[in-house]
Amino acid sequence: MAKAKTTKSKPKTAAGPAKKTKPKAATKKLASKTLEKTSEKKQPATKRATADKPAPRKSAARAPSKKLPFARGDYVVYPTHGVGKVTGVEKREVAGFKLQLFVILFESEKMTLRVPVEKVADSGLRKISSKDKIQAVTATLRGRARSKRTMWSRRAQEYEAKINSGDPVAIAEVVRDLYRAAGQPEQSYSERQMYEAALERLVNEYALVEKLDVEAATEKIEGILAE
Repeated sequence: MAKAKTTKSKPKTAAGPAKKTKPKAATKKLASKTLEKTSEKKQPATKRATADKPAPRKSAARAPSKKLPFARGDYVVYPTHGVGKVTGVEKREVAGFKLQLFVILFESEKMTLRVPVEKVADSGLRKISSKDKIQAVTATLRGRARSKRTMWSRRAQEYEAKINSGDPVAIAEVVRDLYRAAGQPEQSYSERQMYEAALERLVNEYALVEKLDVEAATEKIEGILAE
């Protein structure tokens, strides 16, 4: 008998694990997270762009104008000319520089002087003395005269320096030292000139402070000297 052929059937291979598919909800969440990250990355760039914008310029504030130390009509004292009156303030251009000038009239000398506002302190220009200063002048006039036995030329220089200092007390010292009462030796011509120059300078300021005319102020000062 013929042998029956046996056919071996191939073993069935075991099926591998089935691929898991992500649900649609998870896909949407992932997409939204991706969008959030993208927007977060772009946000700083927007801030930087805003920061780079130049700030609007503020209009420059005008500096406040300085108050002038003197006004028109004020009486002032200039060391080498004595009492003067401010008649105005002028603006002029000198050598390319714009200057503001005080115009001062000295009636006793019949002259006008212009002093730059910026040079007031350097020039020695000042206000009329106070009552306290005039009291110091009176005390000086009542003091004892100082007679020096040096040469007149040297004394004259010292007296002239005091007269042109603009200090009323220093001028009062010259008036006191050169004053000659009745019965005292007469002044020389040079001494008399120096005395009159100092007396005039002192009287003009004394009269303004004490509100007297020049004649009354002269009599009062010489009356103090004669005490």
